[in-house]
Amino acid sequence: MRSAMVTRDRERTAESLMGSYKVQQRQLTYRGRAFHFVSYEGQRANPARGKLASPATWFLMSAGTRWEVMPEVLGQETEELDQRLLEWLKHTLT
Repeated sequence: MRSAMVTRDRERTAESLMGSYKVQQRQLTYRGRAFHFVSYEGQRANPARGKLASPATWFLMSAGTRWEVMPEVLGQETEELDQRLLEWLKHTLT
């Protein structure tokens, strides 16, 4: 019984850590158009549903749809992040 309690406590701790994720947003202009990027929290694996774990990721948001751009890098400087997002736009839109 003690083992089950410890396991549940660890799961609660993991859930509270996952719940503390702070969404980030970046608005960038490229070729005169505004682009809205949003970071989303990673997801734990769910073997019962056949889903693999995924890292926190940046997405491009447009017309109610989101497109995966790149994994989020913790501690990344804003200037570097903006440059990588612009590089993605250049590569994707050309």
